[in-house]
Amino acid sequence: MANRDCLLGVDIGTSSVKAVVVDCTGQILANGRFEYGFVSQGPLWAEQSSEAWFRGFVEAVRIAIARAGISPDRVAAMAVSSIGGGSGIPVDAGMQSIRPCLLWLDRRAKEESEQVRRTIPESELYAITGNGADSYFGFTKILWIKRHEPEVWSRINYFLPPNADIIYRLTGEIAVDYSSACNFGGIFDIAKRTWSKPLLHALGIPDYFFPERLVASDEVVGTLHRNGAQQLGLIEGMPVCAGGVDAAVATLRAGVLREGQHAAMLSSSMCWGFVHAGPPRFPALVSMPYVLDSQTLIYSYGGAATAGSVVHWFRDNFGDSERLVEDLTVGGRQISAYDLLADGASAVPAGSDGVMVLPYFMGERSPIWDVNARGTITGLTLRHTKAHLYRAMLEGVAYALQNNIECGNAVFQGLEDPLTVVGDVSKSDLWMEIIANVTGRPLRVLRGGGKAAYGDAVLAAYGIGMLDREGLSNWLIHKQDAIFHQPNADAHQTYRRCFDQYKLLYQHMKGYFLAISQC
Repeated sequence: MANRDCLLGVDIGTSSVKAVVVDCTGQILANGRFEYGFVSQGPLWAEQSSEAWFRGFVEAVRIAIARAGISPDRVAAMAVSSIGGGSGIPVDAGMQSIRPCLLWLDRRAKEESEQVRRTIPESELYAITGNGADSYFGFTKILWIKRHEPEVWSRINYFLPPNADIIYRLTGEIAVDYSSACNFGGIFDIAKRTWSKPLLHALGIPDYFFPERLVASDEVVGTLHRNGAQQLGLIEGMPVCAGGVDAAVATLRAGVLREGQHAAMLSSSMCWGFVHAGPPRFPALVSMPYVLDSQTLIYSYGGAATAGSVVHWFRDNFGDSERLVEDLTVGGRQISAYDLLADGASAVPAGSDGVMVLPYFMGERSPIWDVNARGTITGLTLRHTKAHLYRAMLEGVAYALQNNIECGNAVFQGLEDPLTVVGDVSKSDLWMEIIANVTGRPLRVLRGGGKAAYGDAVLAAYGIGMLDREGLSNWLIHKQDAIFHQPNADAHQTYRRCFDQYKLLYQHMKGYFLAISQC
């Protein structure tokens, strides 16, 4: 039998499943990815099925193992992370999915959020859960199902977060990690690390909907059963660790191990966060137990609903000429439409000559928590070009990031430099340069990839004892290939003024957003 010297990390995302195979030194051997979309049957609605996740999971794992060129019995363990903030998958008594998950991106539970605020004082909700009432959180979406789908409600046995759902399908074990449990929102007691029966009863949600077994992210939930092993092409009996919410696992991948360190995950959405001891004290942010030392550390973060998805939208709608040449090669290197758009935008000065974007294309999360917010472009004149618009899109997301950093730093004033960035869009040098200049902070950008999936591989290695704490730190910090972007003082001063205007623009538009949401 081969040495079991490799780890597998798998992340279930909004647009794809990503898998990574890592060797016993922490080096990435191969990646696998399987893309999918979500179903939107109404304004600001977004759903995904358990079947879509499972198919993507199987394909991504098989691709990664094949590319790594290793025998399946070399994989010692795996962990699974996934998107948070959604309703999870409701399953019946036979553990069959009843309906798709209402994703974190789904904002239909506006009335249910208002109902929560009328039922439970916000101060009480925050004191118990560390979080507020908003249509982002899973518990408000669960209340939407209760109100609008009574037939579904009557059949529910459990709500399972995506990673718990997939782990059950592979191992037969039912458990929820602390970060995913807390990210349901107003039904989890963050101090006691358990479901809050008083809040569940106050909201009229049966407590049996949520599995009793709550675990740390590095805990082995179970082992692959025969069918699960056959579908993945792996070995029966392989340990599977719980994993956690992708933003927190990606933050671990960035090397955040102590108070004061912070990181941003930039993909289709944006999450920026940091870890701290003691109770949450950031009402405008989201908090949950961290995926490492989950009994003592809290991860608090802010998030933009759209980040990479904004530039993806721009490319699809305004980048026809760039997409036409995307498949051409120069010197063996494929040309990217994003690179072509960035080339034009790099010639535009900081501030985009007065063009500004509010990147609220699916409402907005922290720190404004405004489901009615909409994408906005202002300042256009006849002299502006597509390059101005594209740069303004990148700057708008950078302002959203700075808005969250400013919010967190107002209370927790020990944030260190540099700011570490992980995620697909970190490959854009222009975007990283803009973020460094907007935040005024040096940026450490990880080259190695893997994002949350790599963090899962680390959790798996730690969970089975392949890594001790020193080895874990070595994998995450000392062996990572990173590049740095230093802020430009003049550009930072320009962006400080623009950032003030960004916040002011939202205040001016807030009433209009509310008005058009009622049309």
